[in-house]
Amino acid sequence: MGTRGGLVGTLTALRGAQKSAKGVSLYSRYVNRPAGRILAAGAYRMGLTPNQVTLISAAFTFTGITAVALVRPSWPLALAVYAALVVGFAFDSADGQLARLTGKGGPAGEWLDHVVDCAKMVALHTAVLIAFYRFFELPGDGWLLIPLGFQLAAVVTFCGGLLTEQLKRGRPAEGAGGTPAAPPSRVRAIALLPVDYGVFCLVFLTLGAPEVFRAAYTALAVVHALFLVAFLGKWFRELSALPRIPV
Repeated sequence: MGTRGGLVGTLTALRGAQKSAKGVSLYSRYVNRPAGRILAAGAYRMGLTPNQVTLISAAFTFTGITAVALVRPSWPLALAVYAALVVGFAFDSADGQLARLTGKGGPAGEWLDHVVDCAKMVALHTAVLIAFYRFFELPGDGWLLIPLGFQLAAVVTFCGGLLTEQLKRGRPAEGAGGTPAAPPSRVRAIALLPVDYGVFCLVFLTLGAPEVFRAAYTALAVVHALFLVAFLGKWFRELSALPRIPV
């Protein structure tokens, strides 16, 4: 089989190695995952491991984050930061797809992936805080609390979602007992767009206009806080409905 045939075959195999689309926004479903699939196919052909792909993702992401903190906002910076963050996000999808394709995934790889995800979340909002302080003409010092609040909402959402997923593992899942699982909801996929990381990356395209960036970033911070409240209530209700494990 030629290189093209091999790449096409790899892409076909990757399509069968996708996670469920349930609870995934339209951006991740139709943009990031397909982009990650192409990158995963290329990584597979190059003989890269999932952990190496995770580190490539981290390299792109943290390059963009560092630029936000150290470089004065401009339109060229906006394009460069957006490209770095989006490519890093696509590689973040590719590592999991590659792991499922090769069967080389494991607890260590999953741990590395989550550590990088958590680190980039904390670092990105910290970089915005630094940029606000160094480069932005803020109406008052209170604006420096916005990145801290956004960071809090993002980290609690991330950790709360992971913990909920872990606590639900091994429990009867939707569709068990002969009842087919409901197909992924398109309405839910649209509703989740404001809290998708790929959509968040779009805000950095406005770095060339600091006032617009500040307004867009603040608006998303408010949206993330509202979603966090909704998520916490939902997760608590779901876990409360699970049968208790005898001690």
